Amino acid sequence: MCTCIELKLMADKNFIATWDTEIMIQRERIQRLNSKPMMNGDYVIYWMQASQRAEYNHALEYAITQANDLDKPLLVFFGIMDAYPGANERHYHFMLEGLRETQAALLKRGILMVIRHESPEQAVPGLFPNPCVVITDRGYLSLQRKWRKHLACRIKCPLIQVESDIIVPVEQALEREAYSAASLRPRINRLLPNYLVPLEKRRLKNKSIDMRFESFDISNTDNAIAKLDIDRSVKKVDTFHGGTSQAKKHLTHFLKYRLDHYSQKSNDPNFNALSNMSPYLHFGQISPLYVALQVYNSVGEGKADYLEQLIVRRELAINFVYYNPNYASFASLPNWVKGNFRTHAKDKREYLYTLAQLEAADTHDPYWNACQLEMVITGKMHGYMRMYWGKKILEWTSSPQRAYKIACYLNDKYELDGRDPNGYAGVAWCLGKHDRPWSQRPVFGNVRYMNANGLKRKFDVDAYVAKINKYGNYMA
Repeated sequence: MCTCIELKLMADKNFIATWDTEIMIQRERIQRLNSKPMMNGDYVIYWMQASQRAEYNHALEYAITQANDLDKPLLVFFGIMDAYPGANERHYHFMLEGLRETQAALLKRGILMVIRHESPEQAVPGLFPNPCVVITDRGYLSLQRKWRKHLACRIKCPLIQVESDIIVPVEQALEREAYSAASLRPRINRLLPNYLVPLEKRRLKNKSIDMRFESFDISNTDNAIAKLDIDRSVKKVDTFHGGTSQAKKHLTHFLKYRLDHYSQKSNDPNFNALSNMSPYLHFGQISPLYVALQVYNSVGEGKADYLEQLIVRRELAINFVYYNPNYASFASLPNWVKGNFRTHAKDKREYLYTLAQLEAADTHDPYWNACQLEMVITGKMHGYMRMYWGKKILEWTSSPQRAYKIACYLNDKYELDGRDPNGYAGVAWCLGKHDRPWSQRPVFGNVRYMNANGLKRKFDVDAYVAKINKYGNYMA
């Protein structure tokens, strides 16, 4: 059985993506969200939300093509709402760093980016009264989908959604929720040749940079943050900075120094063979298609395994949140898992911790404490340690329902890539989602178990703890 992405790209004989020969973007990426007629307006609007970048952005390039065809200028809009669910100063700071760079990059392409301190679905109709058409990118979480549905009803012109943060469009990959990676991988492998192709950059005919719209000033990130009414309980980090250029620096370093070691060392947090792409992918500051093409065209022994994570596993997570409306709760788990936990509901737990104790990394387990501290301090926990972290929350809380809730809360609060399909799928996996039944044991039942001895077999976990504690002392 194939357990990683196929690198030999051979087209599926039963499916060839339909290309719009004028725009050179697969039509399967493009979806009309209402039936309103095209208007004889003053401009084309691209409401940027999920794909926060000025390059390798299908929605942006599609919007440029529409503007050119209509002989109109293109405006890009971004709305910053206060109190985005689960977000705090850490996330807003990283996002604004990226938006500042995106705004400057769009300016070089002759495109004005208007930023407002308003919820986006509310701001667009009032701010832009006479658009020909509104283009948007695609988000998969419930709030993102609700925003698009709301705007589709409120505007008088078409709202067209263009998918740009996934390689194989979600409905094309599978028309239902996938049971596991094994059920999604063959379909993606067959479709991949139709979508793993470069995106052509367009030139805008009618520049919009001289148009006048009041915009929220993000030229100084700290000043902009001070004007927002947001959760300030978690501060910014210095370990990662937002922006497409920062994402590319991490990617270049990964391809040069880490890709060769990825297959053997990706589970070792001391070696750090990871790409650090997840925060940038979450905020749409880098295209997964761009990353995949860079990896595919590179020389490195780990590229098949890396593409498996970037494409199959990431798109499995998106499939999960798209088709399962309960993705942020215990209700999302399969029936065998729910039945399993009912059977073990009264099993005695050796340790029970409160949310406050877990959040403060105050447990008996130095390895788990290091996981939590790494996330709190740096904004990113090593991927392999996230699995151990989630499994122990299940073991040390009063119920799997509570474990699910706590894990989502902590992940969303401290991880730069929190509130993301990958995060929700990762928490669900810790409780049995996308996995198979294993041997019976207390509390876990048939759900896969992890313990400290497993960590010790794979790498020097004490060195990991020492590294995190040292970093924590330095930051203090």
